[in-house]
Amino acid sequence: MKKPVEIAVTGAAGQISYSLLFRLASGEAFGFDQPVILRLLEVTPALPRLEAVIMEINDCAYPLLQTIITTDDPKVAFDNVDYVFLVGAKPRGAGMKRKDLLESNAKIFSEQGKALNEVAKRSVKVLITGNPANTNALITQRNAPDLDPKCFSAMSMLDHNRGIGQLAEKCHVRSEDVKNMIVWGNHSETQYPDLNHATVEGKSALSLVDEDWIINTFIPTVQHRGGQVIEARNGFSSAASAASAAICQMRSWIVGTEINDWSQWISMGIFSDGSYGIEKGLFYSFPVTVSPQGEVNIVQGLEISDFSRKKMQATEQELKEERATIEHLL
Repeated sequence: MKKPVEIAVTGAAGQISYSLLFRLASGEAFGFDQPVILRLLEVTPALPRLEAVIMEINDCAYPLLQTIITTDDPKVAFDNVDYVFLVGAKPRGAGMKRKDLLESNAKIFSEQGKALNEVAKRSVKVLITGNPANTNALITQRNAPDLDPKCFSAMSMLDHNRGIGQLAEKCHVRSEDVKNMIVWGNHSETQYPDLNHATVEGKSALSLVDEDWIINTFIPTVQHRGGQVIEARNGFSSAASAASAAICQMRSWIVGTEINDWSQWISMGIFSDGSYGIEKGLFYSFPVTVSPQGEVNIVQGLEISDFSRKKMQATEQELKEERATIEHLL
């Protein structure tokens, strides 16, 4: 049997984690021959609720699950871990300004960054899901200066999958027939879902859908999908699809994108190296390929239209504004 990998999940009693933990324990993310140890972090008042989740996990009798560790101490949760899902974040409440939300979460993610810096493996992979994910990734990374910035990624796979789903539905094909969708920028309503390089069954997506649908239906639907789900679910967020996207992104990060299709790329929020004129150091969603060794590379040389450039710069500007809001806490 392989040596177990240790996986930390924050906000472990929350809705996204409820959809995530069972799939991690089953082997879906790391392989059906890979034993796992779960390290689950929650705030102290939520620990009793987390115990109920653990009862259910134990009742599933997953053969790959070796141990579950629960704690309210991030240093315990992140001790020597291989992979981390930073799911827990303070949600935006009624009347709360975005600045207030950013500052509240900055305190949470700065503490977690410091703990990762102190006790996690130097090869750790940290996926930030809790919103605002890109800026929370920046906060975490800046508070973990001894870890390579490449250890951190903000989730944009949810937006990527949403785009694929919308295009597949429009073209009456399966999602696997859609290749090279791109999401640029922030995991927010300024993100830019880009079909200029996408294909459907090998054909250019632009040859199958009209410009009006792209501008007035596709882009706003992907941008506002989270709000649409919350409204349709009477206040509950898109927890299951977010958990699924987290697994997709982490698995691609581990095994690579080449395993499925040499021509396929995915979207990941990563530390910008200045590609496509995006400011270095922001966590920005780019189209990437991942090697079987887990090396992430931005797809280079893509032609960018004037329309796309404006959209890419708008979401970059939002990320700069978010950073400025919490600059004093970095």
